[in-house]
Amino acid sequence: MNQTDPESLGMSSARLQRVSDWLRQQISNERLAGASVMVSRHGKIAYFEAAGQAELETSKPFSNDTIVRIYSMSKPITTVAAMMLCEQGCFQLDDPVSQYIPAFAHTPVWRGGDYEIEVTDPVKSPMTVRHLMTHTSGLTYSFMRANVIDRAYRKQQIGVPSEIQTLEEWVNRLAKIPLMCQPGSEWNYSVSTDVLGRLVEVWSGQSLLEFFETQIFKPLGMDDTGFHVDAAKHHRFAALYSPPSGADMSNVGRAPAANEQRAAGLLLQESGSVSSYLEPTTLYSGGGGLTSTIEDYARFCQMLLNGGVLDGERLLSRKTVEFMRQNQLPENRDMAGMGQPVWSETSYEGIGFGLGFAVVIDPVKAHIITSVGEHHWGGAASTFFWLDPQEDLFVIFFAQLMPSSTYPIRRELRARVYQTLID
Repeated sequence: MNQTDPESLGMSSARLQRVSDWLRQQISNERLAGASVMVSRHGKIAYFEAAGQAELETSKPFSNDTIVRIYSMSKPITTVAAMMLCEQGCFQLDDPVSQYIPAFAHTPVWRGGDYEIEVTDPVKSPMTVRHLMTHTSGLTYSFMRANVIDRAYRKQQIGVPSEIQTLEEWVNRLAKIPLMCQPGSEWNYSVSTDVLGRLVEVWSGQSLLEFFETQIFKPLGMDDTGFHVDAAKHHRFAALYSPPSGADMSNVGRAPAANEQRAAGLLLQESGSVSSYLEPTTLYSGGGGLTSTIEDYARFCQMLLNGGVLDGERLLSRKTVEFMRQNQLPENRDMAGMGQPVWSETSYEGIGFGLGFAVVIDPVKAHIITSVGEHHWGGAASTFFWLDPQEDLFVIFFAQLMPSSTYPIRRELRARVYQTLID
């Protein structure tokens, strides 16, 4: 992808300076150690800038090729992998998950409230593949710390890192824990996409790593994306920070470093030189296990914006991508109407969910300047992307601050990007 004159893409160079000013303010105000932003329109890069440090302790600059933990920005990639196999006839969206993972055949549903975990009901309708893709499966995350179900996840090491060595073993252990609610009844952020990653293995006969590398990363030229950072690239890997308040999501992704240090108003969670991401793993988290560069993820975004194809390599059909962009929640409800009024720093009034990412169904209700059909997602360490088919535009933001809810970075960046449009 080539960078070109913003005016030729219908964007103002002068107004893009406001993005640069905002980016530098994040660093000077000690919100972030370092960050980068890419804005692309009509298949060309209008803006690409990095600022600050990838690691404060070593004065390593945050550059355009810095490698970061993208955490939940892994989810759209896993969902694309699954939809590629859907196109091959490996499954239907309304197939029960238990058809392919028998361990889920008898998973009950916790009754909720103040009931103990042993008080359960049978499922009214089975968990389906679509439920996994839309986070309406009844699963949850170990870091939620809201009830007896996520407590059981922590006890059984249903998270990453884990003593469990394979996705198959991990999913079979997960299936022994009751669901938090009836499938299809609520939107709950969860390990659903990790289960979907296991289904990719079942359907393809490959490990998730092998499928990603051969079917997605190689065709798209995503050479710096993977479940670990190759030795030759260790020097490009960023450190992970949290705010000085100590707020974190230490159970997301991988464990923080044992010795936390304060530096420039930020708390070091994991250095770039001492990290489990520097060594290969055998437990491939399709929900949050990938590292990548902003340029690599741009190729993935452009493929989606192009309707499933990039540089002659077609991963999905145009109709499949269009279907993924549609709100898949029952009765066209938004996530607030499905029991999730806020996630991260974002209100979910007017925001639905497609297959693998959130979808804007009512910008006014959502209180954000954007287009109907804009779709997006982010990661726990403040990474974020959105695609706007109406404007033929995508934006990617990379940083390494956990949790992503610390500051309203995503809303701030949206406003600054859309004010640059002049056509």
